[in-house]
Amino acid sequence: MTTLHECVPVTLGYHKLCAVCLLHDNARPDTAHKTEALLKRFKWEVLHHPPCSPDLAPSDFHLFLYLKRHIAGQNSRDDDEIKNEVEIRFRKQVVDFYDCGIQKFVPRLNKCPDNGGNFVEK
Repeated sequence: MTTLHECVPVTLGYHKLCAVCLLHDNARPDTAHKTEALLKRFKWEVLHHPPCSPDLAPSDFHLFLYLKRHIAGQNSRDDDEIKNEVEIRFRKQVVDFYDCGIQKFVPRLNKCPDNGGNFVEK
C-alpha cells in the first residue's frame, strides 16, 4: 500500500466498509486544489464544520476536556515542556479513550444545529 486512499480503511480496520468520511479544517483559502481533487477522486465524503468556530470545536472537545482535567493549573517553563506533557498524556491513553471520543462526536456535532445555532458549552 502506498497511498492514503489505500491505507486508511485497512489501517483503521474499516476495509469492509465502502465509504470514508473525512473531517478536516477546510477553511478557505487554505484548502489546496490538489486535496479537493483527490477527495473527489476517492469519493470520500467531507464533513463540513465552521472553521475556527468559537463556540464549537467538534473534533477536539474530547481531547481538550481530558487535558483540562490533567494538566490545567500546572506551571510550565516553556512551550516545549507543555508539548512534551501533552504528547506523553495522549500516548498513555488506550484505544477505548479515543473510541469513546469518536462515539460522542456525532451527538456533539448535532448539538449546535439542534439548539437553533445557539452557543453550545457542554
